[in-house]
Amino acid sequence: MKVGSLPAFFFVREYGGVMQEKRGEMLTQKETSLLTAIEKAADSHGMEIITVEVIGAKRAPIIRVYIDTPSGVSFNELSSAQAWIGELLDDIDPFPGAYTLEVSSPGIDRPLRTAEHFKRFRGEEAKVKTVEPIGGSSNFRGEIVSVDDVLVLKTEESTVEIAFDNIRRANLVGKIDLH
Repeated sequence: MKVGSLPAFFFVREYGGVMQEKRGEMLTQKETSLLTAIEKAADSHGMEIITVEVIGAKRAPIIRVYIDTPSGVSFNELSSAQAWIGELLDDIDPFPGAYTLEVSSPGIDRPLRTAEHFKRFRGEEAKVKTVEPIGGSSNFRGEIVSVDDVLVLKTEESTVEIAFDNIRRANLVGKIDLH
């Protein structure tokens, strides 16, 4: 992972919709269906969809899509993704009424959603919030040691094994090198 300040650009565009409540899973059913639809088109645009979030008020939710490319995310990639994702969402009309689409780079605190994401950043520091507590805690911060059937994090206190279905949210801990 490169160290330094990475901008987290995003575009916002108004659309239409009603939001489902988060139920503790890493992605809700609505987020999963949107992610699946967007990922199908992403390969043809040379992009990876990191994750999708549906947040905000039920009457006017925000659909936040994090993208990445092998060479990083520039203004041009964001602009292009905003256009084709917007068209795709117009076609599938995920929510009745208004909603906002935000397309963003993953930023320095990149979200981690899949085992492949964790494997790619083995050796890096991550923050993980669990659905169910492990040893009395639901918040962990440590080095990604291994990723097989479970995620293994080496924290300051110990090494913890976290089942993937117990991860509510996870992201890298961004580091800025001032030298």
